[in-house]
Amino acid sequence: MSQMRTVILAALLIAATQAFADERSETPEARLAAAGHMLPDAPKPVATYVTAVRTGNLLFLSGHGECGGALKTGKVGRDLTLEEGVRSAERVGLCMLATIKAAVGDLSKVKRFVRILGMIQTTEDFTDHPKVMNGFSDLMVVAFGDNGRGARAAVGMQSLPSNIPVEIEAIVELYDGP
Repeated sequence: MSQMRTVILAALLIAATQAFADERSETPEARLAAAGHMLPDAPKPVATYVTAVRTGNLLFLSGHGECGGALKTGKVGRDLTLEEGVRSAERVGLCMLATIKAAVGDLSKVKRFVRILGMIQTTEDFTDHPKVMNGFSDLMVVAFGDNGRGARAAVGMQSLPSNIPVEIEAIVELYDGP
């Protein structure tokens, strides 16, 4: 009986190790594609700034709105529903991932999200800012697992540039190397 337990435990250990290895070998892009997401072209700055600055192993990402295609505008709680705000935050996340990929060449170089600031243009009485930001955060968890969760703030704004509903900035830690 003891030998049988040892064999079963060894088989379980091998299966768990293989599952962990498979998860680690899958790229963020593959996980995104499997979830039905495709990266757009990286957005270009619309004023006098850059979209990303790297210093050491940190990548600072400028405020991003939606990019490419038909862009949503307006206030969440008046012009957009909560669900539309969530989808907007997700699209902003895809644009930010495109910027990261353009800046460092490969999303697999992302070690973890460190800090995320979400600014949501809302009506005065809107209070579900964290739920809107979950659209962004849930996307990062798809791509990076728990390393896609960072310290986060979600705040309401009276207005945002070009009347966009969601703007997000972030700090990302990269793995060592160029």
